[in-house]
Amino acid sequence: MTLDARWAEAWMLRCADVIAEHRVELIELDRVIGDADHGENLDRGFSAVRARLVPAPDIASTLKTAGTTLMSTVGGAAGPLYGTALLRTAQAVERITGDVTGFVMADMLVAALTGVQARGHALEGEKTMVDALAPAVRSARAAAEAGVDPIGVLQAAAEGAAAGCEATIPMIATKGRASYLGERSAGHMDPGARSTYLLLQAAADTAKDFA
Repeated sequence: MTLDARWAEAWMLRCADVIAEHRVELIELDRVIGDADHGENLDRGFSAVRARLVPAPDIASTLKTAGTTLMSTVGGAAGPLYGTALLRTAQAVERITGDVTGFVMADMLVAALTGVQARGHALEGEKTMVDALAPAVRSARAAAEAGVDPIGVLQAAAEGAAAGCEATIPMIATKGRASYLGERSAGHMDPGARSTYLLLQAAADTAKDFA
């Protein structure tokens, strides 16, 4: 099977649905260790993405539209971080002339992580979205090296992100707004890690629809 521009558009639309569904959850997660605006901001951003999406000739065009839209409509750190992730993913896939293989999909996720870390300067263990995205990348690479197709690579990434989310609960935040709480940040899941998982699971679920 081949993932193409139709998948990318369907993924972004599903992201809008998933974020809307989990908006309150993300707000509550952010309320205890942040500004309580993560769910609201992402919901506004992906609602804008939904409004601006048009049929595109390739995956990169769709992801560029989504990325620039998030950067211009989402407040705080989330807009630049998620927007950069999508723009770097677009750059990675626009260089591909053939099918999106498992290796290509893994490289797209590597590009997303690289972009997020370049923008936010976060490392694993600091209780941020990186703690979901980095294990997602490792799982994706392992799946690709095992010969798994792009759908399986995305599912592996989502599972890695899910484990990464859970791992943030006992962490003490040392980056971002949550770091102001010090030890009081422990015992709570990072909202950025949670939303990262939701978006990756949406990618995998959408890919399965195109199998």
